[in-house]
Amino acid sequence: MKLVLAYSGGLDTSYCAKYLSKEKGYEVHAVSVNTGGFSKEEIENIEQKALQLGATSYTSIDAVQTFYDKVVKYLIFGNVLKNNTYPLSVSAERIVQAIEIVNHAKKIGAKYIAHGSTGAGNDQVRFDMIFQTIAPEIEIITPIRDNRLAREDEIDYLQENGVDYPWEKAKYSINKGLWGTSVGGDETLTSDKALPDAAYPSQLQEKNPVEVKLTFEKGELIAIDGQADSPVNNIIKLDAMASKYAIGRDIHVGDTIIGIKGRVGFEAPASLIIIKAHHLLEKHTLSKWQQYQKEQQGNFYGMLLHEGNYLDEVMRNIEAFLTDAQKHVSGDVFVSLYPFQFRLNGISSKHDLMNASFGSYGEMNKGWTAQDAKGFIKILSNAGKIANHVNQNHD
Repeated sequence: MKLVLAYSGGLDTSYCAKYLSKEKGYEVHAVSVNTGGFSKEEIENIEQKALQLGATSYTSIDAVQTFYDKVVKYLIFGNVLKNNTYPLSVSAERIVQAIEIVNHAKKIGAKYIAHGSTGAGNDQVRFDMIFQTIAPEIEIITPIRDNRLAREDEIDYLQENGVDYPWEKAKYSINKGLWGTSVGGDETLTSDKALPDAAYPSQLQEKNPVEVKLTFEKGELIAIDGQADSPVNNIIKLDAMASKYAIGRDIHVGDTIIGIKGRVGFEAPASLIIIKAHHLLEKHTLSKWQQYQKEQQGNFYGMLLHEGNYLDEVMRNIEAFLTDAQKHVSGDVFVSLYPFQFRLNGISSKHDLMNASFGSYGEMNKGWTAQDAKGFIKILSNAGKIANHVNQNHD
């Protein structure tokens, strides 16, 4: 019975690897999907653990570029910040990871897929929805969720079977990826406490402000300070640069897919800077109605992605709209980095619609006369005049 296990090397998936191979007799093929944040040494360590736990094989899939092409690019195009705060740093990764895992299962002819999600979080929904949509014929196995296992139960089982890794629960749960890092701890389980500085993986190293020039071409970050590189590499470079200023820390409060409120800390310097810089460039280069419609579509895209609906065809429709809206979103954005914050200074673009040849806001106009302005305002106010005359209501 060939089974593919979504394997991270943590306690839950380690339990699954041992339990499913030893107790249930599955031929376990462990798979991890790197969407950023894993070093070569960490992947080698994960492989060693998986094989020691009874996996028949281990496969590491590098999906960083795929993650950018399929998801991150559109999060930038849509300026997506969940609840105006969270750049979907980790939740967006799960979609790509699930797709890669189910594709691998189909490739090797596995009839079963397993993951270590509990019954209390969002990831169970994201994984199951992707698996069921792409491969409804493959059965989903979830020992942790089905057996309602506590952490202590898993540790006891592994120790009884000769697996005695140091499973002490870290004070803070850290999940790092290309688009940011989530941080969970005791403080995020309450509504009143802030995460301490020490909880964040990056600490303040630089105190002297610096200005950075970000160059966008059709909405994609193609250069930093004049040095051209791929968008993925530029995200990594900007993250390394800005994290030294301890930029990008916040706590997101939102509604989980299963209907409860959740709170999570995050550190996402590159994604927050890129989204805000990109948004500023759009303010200069897009019409007001493009901006309005993009805001609606971007929010909708982020919500559907967060809730696991990535494969719905409407997502491709929104992606087409967002991509088309980027035709003139090219130019430089000037950003200053300071300890714990960044500032957007301005932009330079040949598509800048602040064209002084037509008129400057609040200054003397060049494109119309005073009489033109009076006539325009008179017509514009006509609907309000009619409503006020008919209803005589000023409440």
